[in-house]
Amino acid sequence: MSKENPELEGLQSKSVYASKPLNRTSAISPPIWQTTTFGAETTEDFAEIAVATKPAEFYTRNGNPNHAMVEATLAALEGGEAAQVFSSGMGAIFAAMGCLLETGDHVVAQRNHYAGATTLMKEFLPRWGVEITYVDQTNNAEFAAAVRPNTKLIYIETPVNPLMQITDLRFVVELARGELAKGRGVVTICDNTFATPVNQRPLEFGVDAVVHSATKYVGGHHDVTAGALVGSKDFVERVWRFALVAGATLSPFDGWLLLRGLRTLGLRVERHNRNGMALARFLEHHPKVARVYYPGLPSHPQHDLAGSQMSGFTGMLSVELQGGYAAADKFISSLRLATRAASLGGFETLVVHPASMWSLQLSRELRESTGINEGLVRISVGLEDEVDMLRDFDQALATV
Repeated sequence: MSKENPELEGLQSKSVYASKPLNRTSAISPPIWQTTTFGAETTEDFAEIAVATKPAEFYTRNGNPNHAMVEATLAALEGGEAAQVFSSGMGAIFAAMGCLLETGDHVVAQRNHYAGATTLMKEFLPRWGVEITYVDQTNNAEFAAAVRPNTKLIYIETPVNPLMQITDLRFVVELARGELAKGRGVVTICDNTFATPVNQRPLEFGVDAVVHSATKYVGGHHDVTAGALVGSKDFVERVWRFALVAGATLSPFDGWLLLRGLRTLGLRVERHNRNGMALARFLEHHPKVARVYYPGLPSHPQHDLAGSQMSGFTGMLSVELQGGYAAADKFISSLRLATRAASLGGFETLVVHPASMWSLQLSRELRESTGINEGLVRISVGLEDEVDMLRDFDQALATV
């Protein structure tokens, strides 16, 4: 094992050391390459770099040393060949679909997705002549029946936001490979934001690419907006070429913040997992809670499937309160530690009312058809001590 290219098995070790060779200074914490452009010694050097794929030092929209360090770390954590960072998770999703789809193509997608991805597929892709079929992600037969001769992409998210339903990764991959055997190239992309590579690595099951809202667990500190994609070198190069035109470029400083967050990803997610399980168990037995959505509970209808493809169950859960909207609003307003706020995956517990948050993006009919009712509350459990977290939720429920 060399210091330049260490052989690492542990995920937390990869978080710390996977990108160290890219730090070409003696600084333990890498500098911020806060520059839009880089100089070249000769015309020949400039011309060579200008046509290179993902150069780390040419123009920051093409690449930047801070980007390269994050990308190397994420690729190592997810088990991919390469990665690409973006200025938001939607930037990653749009670039992945934009580089792949063209008029006449067909997409198979879940009925439940992150609201921004749903808006992209319902409002924008059809304008460009792309058809989408929506399926129940818990029903493998619906996936199989939805595939057509012109299907180009199966786009999945597991666990899904906000109801924590699980997609069978093995089945989706086998389905896509079966189509490949017929001479049809079907690409599989999985949104792995909720699980993180700590809890789930879809590429190991054969999924072609993974996307992240790196704003969430990857950054982990509620202070950076970013996205990422991990996959094969060939696919990442295609995405990179599209991203150059789309312009969803991550700033060098935000790249530095992402790397800072990645250094402790394994440690943080372990605590999120532990707190998430403790809160889910507490809420499941509370008389004012009608239902808890958390794949780590044996009562979750897909608990066994989740256990077969996840090593941990995240700090994300949703609860349905007795009493509908009035109960949900009173409960959230009564929390003293947890904050009513969008986003998730950071150090502090955040709580939202999904039906209200997505009222502009999703119609009432669509929300209700996907199980997002007026009594639903989504919880992103933070890194607090368990005793303080549970006490806060207990006193808030007492006010309902």
